[in-house]
This record gives sequence, C-alpha cells and structure tokens, in this order.
Amino acid sequence: MIGILVVSHEPFGSALIRCTRHVFGRLPPQLAALDVVPDENPEMALSAGRELLARINDGSGAVVFTDAYGATPSRIAAQLAVPDRVRVVAGANLPMLLKALQNRRMPVDELVEALLDSGHRSIRALDADDGAASPPGPASP
Repeated sequence: MIGILVVSHEPFGSALIRCTRHVFGRLPPQLAALDVVPDENPEMALSAGRELLARINDGSGAVVFTDAYGATPSRIAAQLAVPDRVRVVAGANLPMLLKALQNRRMPVDELVEALLDSGHRSIRALDADDGAASPPGPASP
C-alpha cells in the first residue's frame, strides 16, 4: 500500500492528517506529517523526512504532499522524490489527501495523475446557494 507523507509549514501537515481521522473515524495507516518550523535547519528536516518516509513506505512507493510550491517545505519534499517510486505533489488540500488514501493500491504514477485531477476539480467558487441546507418545514412553492 502506498505510503503518504505531508511535508509542510507547521502546523498544516499535522492538521490535515487530523482531518482524515474526522472523515474515516481513525487515523489511516502509513500516513505521516513533517511540519517544518520557522528557522529549522533544512538538512535536519530532510533527514527527518527520510526517516518518516522509510517508516511509512512498505516498498509499494509513496506520495509526498507539500503545501506551497517553491517554499522551504516543498524544496525539502522535492529531495525525497525517487523516479517511479516516490512522487511529490505541491498544492496539497484535503480532497487530494482523501483521494490518495482511498486509492493507495494504484501504481504511484497513476495515483499522482488522479490526485492532480482531483485537486483541480476540488477548487471552485461557491455561490450562496451552493451547499446551503434547506430550512426546516414545508417546501417553498
């Protein structure tokens, strides 16, 4: 099963992972976060990322999510990439993470393509009527 690591600005990764517990009722296996703190030594963070990745990757590969492309966490995450084994996806959001958790038996490259599509589709403008609950009582004519 594909391991999933979130490398991000503190506390985004840990918070994102805690959201999965809300959705699934428990923390999924082979899931970890590396929250990069301000002024952290990037080499130490990279070392911690490698340790976490080794812990969650059972040999099936891994997806590493990061929050903001080009920032320190994404530069750390990029160094964890291994062609055809460990892919890195920037711009992490909850729908992408949930999609990854539900499709971890796919080949890594196919999963990443599905995640990119999911990420694009999950970003949209909402109008006041979108998702609004109907008021209790009889329906309007």
